[in-house]
Amino acid sequence: MKTFILNSIIILVSLTVIGAALFISDKSKSTPIESHLSIQEKQKLLDKYYSDKKLGAFYQDGNTYFRLFTPNAEKVSLILFDKVEDENGKIFEMTRDENAVWEIAVEGEYFGKYYNFIVEHKNQPPVLCLDPYAKAVASYNTYYTPRKGIIVKENNYNWEDDQWIRNDWRDLIIYEMHIRDMTEHPSSGVNERGTYKGLVEKGKTGGLSYIKKLGVNAVELLPSQEFANIEIPFNKELRGKLNTWNPYERNHWGYMTAAFFAPESYYSENTRNLKWDSWSGTDAKAVTDFKDMVKAFHKEGIAVIMDVVYNHLSEYEFGNLKEIDKEYYFRLNEQGNFIAESGCGNDLRTEAPMLRRLIVESILYWMKEYHIDGFRFDLGKLIDWETIETIIYEAKKINPDVVFVCEPWGGGYDPAGFSLRGWGAWNDQIRNGIKGENPFNGLGWIFGQWYGNNNSQRIKSYVNGTLISDTLGLFQKPHHSVNYLESHDGYTLGDFIRIATKQVKQDEVIKDVDSFVKLTPLQLKLNKLGALFLFTSRGITMIHSGQEYARSKVIPYNINVPDPHKGMIDHNSYEKDNETNYINYNHSEINKELFDYYKGLIELRKKYPAFRRANYEDVIFHDIKGNPFAISYELRYKDEHFFVAMNANPQITQQINLPKGEWEILVDPSKAGTKPIRVVKNKIEIEPTSGFVLKMK
Repeated sequence: MKTFILNSIIILVSLTVIGAALFISDKSKSTPIESHLSIQEKQKLLDKYYSDKKLGAFYQDGNTYFRLFTPNAEKVSLILFDKVEDENGKIFEMTRDENAVWEIAVEGEYFGKYYNFIVEHKNQPPVLCLDPYAKAVASYNTYYTPRKGIIVKENNYNWEDDQWIRNDWRDLIIYEMHIRDMTEHPSSGVNERGTYKGLVEKGKTGGLSYIKKLGVNAVELLPSQEFANIEIPFNKELRGKLNTWNPYERNHWGYMTAAFFAPESYYSENTRNLKWDSWSGTDAKAVTDFKDMVKAFHKEGIAVIMDVVYNHLSEYEFGNLKEIDKEYYFRLNEQGNFIAESGCGNDLRTEAPMLRRLIVESILYWMKEYHIDGFRFDLGKLIDWETIETIIYEAKKINPDVVFVCEPWGGGYDPAGFSLRGWGAWNDQIRNGIKGENPFNGLGWIFGQWYGNNNSQRIKSYVNGTLISDTLGLFQKPHHSVNYLESHDGYTLGDFIRIATKQVKQDEVIKDVDSFVKLTPLQLKLNKLGALFLFTSRGITMIHSGQEYARSKVIPYNINVPDPHKGMIDHNSYEKDNETNYINYNHSEINKELFDYYKGLIELRKKYPAFRRANYEDVIFHDIKGNPFAISYELRYKDEHFFVAMNANPQITQQINLPKGEWEILVDPSKAGTKPIRVVKNKIEIEPTSGFVLKMK
């Protein structure tokens, strides 16, 4: 039924376009590229086209301008709609300039109106395409997701003197989170659950109030640019693909971007479920809601970082850059098919000058129009170096402290290359070395094991920021290392530990999740030890939402979805808009001791610059004989003097001799914070799987 409705819409609009479109003269047609050339040769020839003209839709001097770049199209028209559901619209001829920009100026204001470009290529029917520069988007919720741009007023928001949160990168404590997941669970207590507005409701259990109580100084939003929410039908073939992997037919995390300048409209709708076969985002409300959210975070001193996806485009949608100009915007093989090192069906040709320009302008737009403080790039290695360098160069002209970090893989692995260019990168060395690579046969240091080629020297390297001066180091500067043990990908740290300690089997069905999440004493110790190492190491610190209470991602066992893994722990929950992903604040109370421990470590790191800004030579390691899984070191920074000691050996209680003087214990196996727990001197004993932080009195 969904396929029939959607195809009917596309065919109806296409017939309208064919019948009403105006003839375009020969002089406005694109010059054909010689057919005997290879794809790569064609793409090089296409790269000669470049324009500085403002693209997209905008109002200026009594006219509304519409511009689209596509060198291969033979014909482009503009279609304007009064109502989002209109199938017939007013069509205007567009002309092509010498740089392959198709344009038209329409007299008057059209704010609030809907529009598309009608793009026609040689020997192909015309296609209704979304403006890649659309600032707001209305979407028809099916797997093809027809979209219409909405013409909006820009620079039309009262920021109340709001400015960027200009953190030194060394001071960042990032909380990676999903906008909907933070408040969709009833335990959040908010009125507008799952929305931008709900996220920043004051005085509630969840959302901003909870994040503020925890104490982090930055949030990293999983993709919130307009994205494809719906995937193709389960167990049905569509355009040569058979969906055998996603019975939910959904994309929840958002790593399928559809519009690089528009905020995701789903997060402006206070609804328990996405409404299929209906329009969403028709009021462009997300534009204001997103700005309200950023402003609310900024008022609490919390920076907002966006997770952005510029390496591929929404795979199943019809009427985007794939139809606008496939040969220009995408990397193709010799047969003209998409290259997909991203694993997502297509890879954007970021080296194409006008796509590079689109990416850079998108970043600058979010900085200027939405006051975004930083960006995390998905699969950053799929983006060419010139684009990477241009992004940070241009962005720092606007805000010298803007944050740029990335996932340094995708078509290669090169965190060192990003560091050379001034970017931060996720440090999977510390993740795998400290936690482990997998909970079955790849455990790491906190379990008293070495994963891969890790050893005591490498553990010390992680303390100092995994610098290139150390063997197998990656980074020029400590704050280029994004230190983390958990992210949206893979098992949560809590579940990793639950499986590793054999509390649960990989395929075990869990029906009483509230009882299951309660940590055993050993699991609590392992979670604390991982957190202690993380928060006392140099670099950018990142935790994933719920890590502070050992969040578990259990798929509800009684949902009406043909998922063979119902009731089991999930390690890849990208498609689940349900309690698998929602933050359950009752679980934070169940494991309150761990929450308080994280809260205390955050206070410690924020109060004392030594843990953030100490130099390499400020860290003096002490030798511990007979126990390679124990580590201790003195840390001096200006007038601060600390002693940090951790014992990851599960069998040995380690005695540690202290430097002379009296030492205040700020962190012990039970608690963490900035208030002294007690005073010791001469020596301390560290139980298995635990640690201490002491400060010279």
